[in-house]
Amino acid sequence: MRKKVVIVGGGIVGCMTAMELVRRGCEVTIVERNQIASQTSGESSWAGGGIIFPLLPWLYADAVNVLTHHSAETYRQLSERLQHETGIDAHFEQSGFLLLPKFDLAAATAWCNNNQLLAQPVKASAFAVQSLSGEDALWLPTVCQIRPPYFMQAMRHWLEQNKVTMLENTELLPLQQTAVLNSWQTLNGDILTADQFVVTSGAWSFELLKQTSAQLNIKPMRGQILLYKPQKNLQQIVYREGFYMIPRRDGYLLAGSTLEDVGFEAAVTREVRDEISAKAQAIMPALKGLPIIKHWSGLRPGTPENLPTISAHPSIENLYLNTGHFRYGLTMAPASAKLIVDLMQGEQPALDARPYACL
Repeated sequence: MRKKVVIVGGGIVGCMTAMELVRRGCEVTIVERNQIASQTSGESSWAGGGIIFPLLPWLYADAVNVLTHHSAETYRQLSERLQHETGIDAHFEQSGFLLLPKFDLAAATAWCNNNQLLAQPVKASAFAVQSLSGEDALWLPTVCQIRPPYFMQAMRHWLEQNKVTMLENTELLPLQQTAVLNSWQTLNGDILTADQFVVTSGAWSFELLKQTSAQLNIKPMRGQILLYKPQKNLQQIVYREGFYMIPRRDGYLLAGSTLEDVGFEAAVTREVRDEISAKAQAIMPALKGLPIIKHWSGLRPGTPENLPTISAHPSIENLYLNTGHFRYGLTMAPASAKLIVDLMQGEQPALDARPYACL
């Protein structure tokens, strides 16, 4: 008899977990408080930039980089598989990543050398980036990106094809302490039953689990992004002191993102729009005077040191957590999904699960 699993949260991490469970023969239901692959939900899954790289990995713990490294290796094949099976192109691109000052060149170069990542000291002027053109930059040519809204649409279509049940616009009541979780009640009184439950609800995870996991340190962090369409676009991702610019295949250009501790407030602000616009023009003066085509935000699940929780619940049998990925939900999702499903299936994980335990 197939194991029945309910996934709480339909973002990238939840959908990727569903794909892994389906691959291993489970019957899967996703419960989502909004709509899966929706661009109006406030979720970080569609709103992010889609850089498949942890920006400044030499500043992170090994446990973060293990997940991002193993995930990055799968995205090319995964995007090809989704396009073949769904017909949706997620716009996977090897764009390269140009790192502008200020940054620790010695630490960055050493980390890249130690992790077999090609890195070349360059001048920004060689890439037609006018700002700081005479200063040292670092070029990482193998860094890739994917288009999150398209990727989410492709995953949704794949899940539909593979008979995953999607309960959208459905909220669950905060969980009360229990020894074994056999059912979970929705806000409208419905009872969901399963053999196992896994929480993948990102910034909303703590609200669901605060009665049972007070130590779960997750809070929403807003990020705002602008969209341009310049006449002549960048040819690579550019990053400078917490700010990135990402060129898309169709000529659009993303500029962002912020880290704002404002609770669950997902509204965009004029002040941040002006701040992002000024940073973008400093790197690419040709943007001055161009219209901002779109301005949006998403809520990330903020955690200390970007370290997610991927483990069995410490006191409730049948409940698992795969949440708190902060800025790197997309970047960590494939490896996180494999790890949590290994634990759910009682198999020996390929990765060391101890750094991600909910203690």
